[in-house]
Amino acid sequence: MKILVIGSGGREHALVWKISQSPLVTKVYCAPGNPGIGQIAENVALKVDDLPGLLSFAQKEEIGLTVVGPELPLSLGIVDLFEEYGLKIFGARRNAALIEASKAFSKDIMKKYQVPTAFYEVFSEVEPAIAYIEKHGAPIVVKADGLAAGKGVIVAQTKDEAIVAVRDMLSGNAFGDAGSRVVIEEFLRGEEASFLAITDGKNIIPLASAQDHKAVFDDDKGPNTGGMGAYSPAPVVTPAIHEKAMTEVMRRTIDGMAAEGRPYRGVLYAGLMIDGDSVKTLEFNARFGDPECQPLLMRMKSDIVPVLLAVANGDISGFTLEWHDQAAVCVVMAAKGYPGDYPKGDLISGLDLAATMPHLMVFHAGTSSAGTSFATNGGRVLGVTALGDTVKDAIDRAYAGVSVIGWDGVHFRRDIGSKALGR
Repeated sequence: MKILVIGSGGREHALVWKISQSPLVTKVYCAPGNPGIGQIAENVALKVDDLPGLLSFAQKEEIGLTVVGPELPLSLGIVDLFEEYGLKIFGARRNAALIEASKAFSKDIMKKYQVPTAFYEVFSEVEPAIAYIEKHGAPIVVKADGLAAGKGVIVAQTKDEAIVAVRDMLSGNAFGDAGSRVVIEEFLRGEEASFLAITDGKNIIPLASAQDHKAVFDDDKGPNTGGMGAYSPAPVVTPAIHEKAMTEVMRRTIDGMAAEGRPYRGVLYAGLMIDGDSVKTLEFNARFGDPECQPLLMRMKSDIVPVLLAVANGDISGFTLEWHDQAAVCVVMAAKGYPGDYPKGDLISGLDLAATMPHLMVFHAGTSSAGTSFATNGGRVLGVTALGDTVKDAIDRAYAGVSVIGWDGVHFRRDIGSKALGR
């Protein structure tokens, strides 16, 4: 069958790479894709929010399954549209994707169905929000309600910092419509982990554990980004924590969404804060994490296509996923200045050499073609991802790959995976 993947980042490159290995697949398209994806699939010049264009393409090319990477088309209702025309598609419907598209909705669902999370309040006016901050003190967390590409969360260490964040979002338009409401919530201590599961709205298949690194600098310093690297498995997710995540977070949420008349199908991502044996939910995403997707798919032994198709058909009962025992580590190489303003068009060197290194994949995230070479074209440019027998082996291989790749002002964290070594 032919498969269409929607998106243009490192997550989509990893999905295309994994999907193209399936014996069920004759051709993979990616819209809009990127130059790295273009080496293994056919890129289609359609934007992720061009729903009529994507529908028309899928009909014309008789696409057997569409796989949605980013949150924007999900929140716009691409799954509903494709299903209306009888096309098979993997992803959450619009009314279920709200679990990511609105932080306030997500928190209300958690509260109603007793999913453990931080205490919170939702505000659309500056003064009541400031009064709440004054009452509760800092550290405290301020979140833009809507989609802000992973950057709409401010972990404020002081009350002044929190008040500035509130003013920026509610009256300063820092995140546009996404910040017209804010969620202010308790600061949780502990270690973060990413817990993903594939679901048909009833049955749940957990993916392997993973951990993302959101802050831009080493030791979790600096502003939050879309993610500077990830590894899998995450030792902080012990068997006991895994059981709690499945019963108290995934099961309650998926049953709750069904009870709300918003059955959740696709992949559900829970950002967890783990402190000893306590598990609390930071947020939900309605899609594969980026960069968690890269190490997870490197470790996935099973063919991914049958389970994606089973979700689109509405029943994954009887399915399981097998995983390689090896660990995988992804180091994101970013442009100078990211997550703020950054230059584009810097020539990238060393990709040919990295391609010869064993157990290593370089997933393109923000690149453009420059003749026979590649140039930077985004904040997160590459995800250098390696397999190893241990986390340390995988870290060493990933950074060996990073060491041969370069461009002017390249930036990356040097401590990806160090928390796993600490355990």
